[in-house]
Amino acid sequence: MKIVKWTHACVRIEHEGRVLVIDPGTWSEPRALVGADAVLLSHEHTDHVDVLRLAGLGVPVFAPEGARLPDLAPLPVTRVAAGDRFDAAGFTVTAVGGRHATIHDGQPDCANLGYLVDDAVYHPGDSLALPGAPVQTLLVPAQGSWLKLTEAITFARTVAARRVVPIHDAQLNDRGLAGVNGWFAETVPGYGYLAPGETA
Repeated sequence: MKIVKWTHACVRIEHEGRVLVIDPGTWSEPRALVGADAVLLSHEHTDHVDVLRLAGLGVPVFAPEGARLPDLAPLPVTRVAAGDRFDAAGFTVTAVGGRHATIHDGQPDCANLGYLVDDAVYHPGDSLALPGAPVQTLLVPAQGSWLKLTEAITFARTVAARRVVPIHDAQLNDRGLAGVNGWFAETVPGYGYLAPGETA
């Protein structure tokens, strides 16, 4: 299974000619969607979903029940809930979690699902919900208004995946990214940074 990291939270998973893209937001590169067979959306925020790009793509899109995605209304969006297990582009996907992590005073309060792909790769979206099963590759949020670095490190150490790749990092400048990478590398076994377009 090949993983291609794109800007922010967008990840492309390729296996045996099949392509699954997770969270292609407005900050990610359009080429992340070239040849996509299906798309998973963790939640409704624009840094995780570019509805205009998806509207013209014409592939199956999976999103949480309750996610507000009005611009995708004409498309066949399949709504999923935590605990659902389904097929997306030939990958077996399990939905995990339920709500977006809180920033302040209970907000934002929107649906958020993490996705466990082929019982091997886990993308949590904007939460630190545990995958509920061992995983080979964890895509760990590195920075966000809803996140402390110590929480992300604890999450990664708890999941204890063989490989840990940071996502949700587009708001970090070079100095901030160096600091975050330094802490993860020092404290989380298997951690490795991928720049946009790099493959693991």
